[in-house]
Amino acid sequence: MLKYRIWLWAALQSLGPGGVFLAAGLDSAGLPLPGAIDAILCAYVYQSVLHAWLYVALATAGSALGCMVMYLIGYWGGEVLIERRMPAWKFQKISHDFDQHPFVTVALPAVLPPPFPLKLVLLAAGAFEMPWPHFLLAIVVGRLARFGALAALTVVFGPQIVGLFQTAVHRHPLAAAAVVVAAAGVAFIVHRLRRVLSAPAASWSGE
Repeated sequence: MLKYRIWLWAALQSLGPGGVFLAAGLDSAGLPLPGAIDAILCAYVYQSVLHAWLYVALATAGSALGCMVMYLIGYWGGEVLIERRMPAWKFQKISHDFDQHPFVTVALPAVLPPPFPLKLVLLAAGAFEMPWPHFLLAIVVGRLARFGALAALTVVFGPQIVGLFQTAVHRHPLAAAAVVVAAAGVAFIVHRLRRVLSAPAASWSGE
């Protein structure tokens, strides 16, 4: 397994920034990668902090594309495909969730890393015929929050934050999701403030 991880990392690095896009797409399409996309993203960010937001955007885009693959499988398979994969009570619950709060039902799992069963939610979104633009928006919002927070934390604390984050998710999933969303929001605000404060003085005077 270690040799495979070394080979995989070398292969992704040879693709440059495109490696993040490919890894996120494969992982979200149902082909989990050793070390997970979180670790791959953090490694890219740690090696080139200046390109952190580019990597976040590429990971989000790749993940959204991969999630669409699972969505289409669920759409073509229908509700029968979902019923076979869970007890009746769970099927009724997820059906109710999609009926009442479809956006949150998709966006929240998109924030959380494994072992949260995102693949099942993606299949269900297609099976219950959630409108695909709404589905993609929920995925993008969730993934941007997750990947943006991880990138920001990696810049501050280093790549070891992945292990700490996954442990926190296992023990306190809802609290971890809230922290991710809050961290992404803070990171975005800080980024915007830095751009505003670094603007030339002429732009402030309107000259």
